[in-house]
Amino acid sequence: MQSAIRNEFLTSRAWFRAVIGEKDLVLRHTSALECLELFVGYFQEKLIDVYAKEKGEYDNINYHIVDTFDGIDIVKVGSLLCTSENQTFNDMLSKYGTADENTIDEQSLVEALSDYYFSHNRSFDGLQIKPENMERFNILKEWAMEYYNVN
Repeated sequence: MQSAIRNEFLTSRAWFRAVIGEKDLVLRHTSALECLELFVGYFQEKLIDVYAKEKGEYDNINYHIVDTFDGIDIVKVGSLLCTSENQTFNDMLSKYGTADENTIDEQSLVEALSDYYFSHNRSFDGLQIKPENMERFNILKEWAMEYYNVN
């Protein structure tokens, strides 16, 4: 069974609230970037990506099953739980350029890094990128810094 899709709502947050409500789920990856308003999202989006302790009922929710949310940096946005900026970027960077790269939406990652950069006075200060993700981050940050530059 599929849940409602993004285009039935004015905002991504309204969609997330309607679909996952106050369930024991944590938005992650692109869904977290949307919740944190670092990425505007896709109007026709159907997939929600979450950390969960068990698989749920919807086919269009990617339930990344974990035993516990301990060790995951979580922030609350209204009634929604999502991974923090640092957690989200590190989660996505850890898969970028690997065999698991197909789980990463490169567009949302680069756009979100760019939004972070420009909203922090053209700086990535404040981001805590793990050492094992620095090589990938350094590649993408160049794209992010140029993302909104139009020649």
